[in-house]
Amino acid sequence: MSDKDKVKQLRQSTGAGFKDCSSALEESNGDIQKAVEILRIKGVSKASKKMTRQANEGVVAVSGNSSKTSLIEINCETDFVAKNEDFINFVKEISEINNECNSNLEKLNKTMMKNKKTVEDNIVSLIATIGEKITVGRRKTLNTNGVKNYKYLHTIVKDNLSKLAVVVSLKSKTDSEELNLFGKQLSMHIAASNPISILPEFIKKEVIDKEQELISQELKNSGKSKDIADKISAGKLNKFKEENSLMTQNWVMDPKKKVKDIIKELNIPELKIQDFTRIKIGE
Repeated sequence: MSDKDKVKQLRQSTGAGFKDCSSALEESNGDIQKAVEILRIKGVSKASKKMTRQANEGVVAVSGNSSKTSLIEINCETDFVAKNEDFINFVKEISEINNECNSNLEKLNKTMMKNKKTVEDNIVSLIATIGEKITVGRRKTLNTNGVKNYKYLHTIVKDNLSKLAVVVSLKSKTDSEELNLFGKQLSMHIAASNPISILPEFIKKEVIDKEQELISQELKNSGKSKDIADKISAGKLNKFKEENSLMTQNWVMDPKKKVKDIIKELNIPELKIQDFTRIKIGE
């Protein structure tokens, strides 16, 4: 390969300028891989500029098994990059590391990847190579003794990578086909219905306060008396809690019933929804 072709390839792979690439190739005696390493510091500079941009695309990766399951969101700027082979391979490896680190971001960033570089260094290199802002987003590991995890991936990009992922943890005295079917269906329900808590009383106070504020503003200019407005407000707030709590949501496969009704009908010994996580790109 001619020196000119090497410079062209290095520019395409790193996004660095002509002079920087020429200098790095000269220093590496024409070794492109070593030249990429030499440009890492310049890559840091380029990456820093890119980090001010918005990264609302990407993928959610799920790894682990039914006892310990982890989700991690890796964001980029465009859907085109989310389907890039280098990006996909990076996310697959980081997903496994995330499961080992129990979604601890500090440990994750400092962990060595297969190429003997840390996760954070690889992110910098990937930004320089791909030319887009790349960030680690939401993460969670579900790992509780005596529970079984079920997952659902929607709009799959490749293998364990998707645009929307759900993991739900079920606790039960038995492990049956009936339980496994319900776990699969429940994860699909969560993907579609997007609950924010298992029970109404588990919804965070700040969420309730915000909804109460919105309802009050809505009724402020209604012309209704305070007593009537208060009753309407209480009804709206109760409806909000019911519609956003998993147990009191209408079951997507039979809207005439609620999730709690389905659990009661299953009659599986000591069946309990222990936890769940739903991550959707762009939300």
